[in-house]
Amino acid sequence: MKKSATALAIAALFLTTGCTNLSKTEQGALSGGAIGAGVGAAATAIAGSSIAAGMIVGGAVGAAAGAYSGCKKEGNC
Repeated sequence: MKKSATALAIAALFLTTGCTNLSKTEQGALSGGAIGAGVGAAATAIAGSSIAAGMIVGGAVGAAAGAYSGCKKEGNC
């Protein structure tokens, strides 16, 4: 139950973050981080490891990949 509450709180935080005036790099980092955290949480839950660690690592990797992808779209990398 505690793990579900933590995941729900983090999801709510991402949903309440405003995304209107972000560059493509910032949008990529934000969406990549959210997707990466979700994938990391799911993967570690299936593997039986620490869900928090999976969310942190997945979020960091996703944010970096999303930022790079957005930067390439802007053409200033």
